[in-house]
Amino acid sequence: MAWNDERVDLLKKLWSEGLSASQIAGRLGGVTRNAVIGKVHRLGLSGRATTSRMKSHRPRARAATAAGARRMQQKTRFAQQGNPALRALYQPEAEPYTPQAEELVIPMKERRSIQTLTECSCRWPIGDPQASDFHFCGKNKVNGLPYCEFHARRAFQPPQPRRREREIERLPALASASSKEPADA
Repeated sequence: MAWNDERVDLLKKLWSEGLSASQIAGRLGGVTRNAVIGKVHRLGLSGRATTSRMKSHRPRARAATAAGARRMQQKTRFAQQGNPALRALYQPEAEPYTPQAEELVIPMKERRSIQTLTECSCRWPIGDPQASDFHFCGKNKVNGLPYCEFHARRAFQPPQPRRREREIERLPALASASSKEPADA
């Protein structure tokens, strides 16, 4: 529907009375709320009369509730500072990681870089990747694994029995020990 002079005058009147764009679109008929907003914008209508609904609204200060205070306390209690993976870089008092087992000493001629690794080379990394002496083991790997026999034993350790399973295994031994009653003489 086209905007004629009568409709534009009615739009201006309704807009100055403080009606919403949806209400104006309903009264005009045949136009959408967005069409009313666009026309108001193109006409440059800005000053609006305030309605009773607009006058009654009064912003209230939020009162702090006990639940809100608890939530804030929990957030600060569980908050982490920074990336845990990089924490050791910024907290020097933390002890650096030390390997538990002795490392194989690989002769210089057997050491492999990423470029010299072959399909049958052990891919166990040795040293700091940012250091110049970083290398890979390079010994012959175990069939089906990426590591040699030594490093495969280090990487793939048998799982420890679960605590519950250990307790179940101990129960028969405890039961038999408690069932032995002292003989009456």
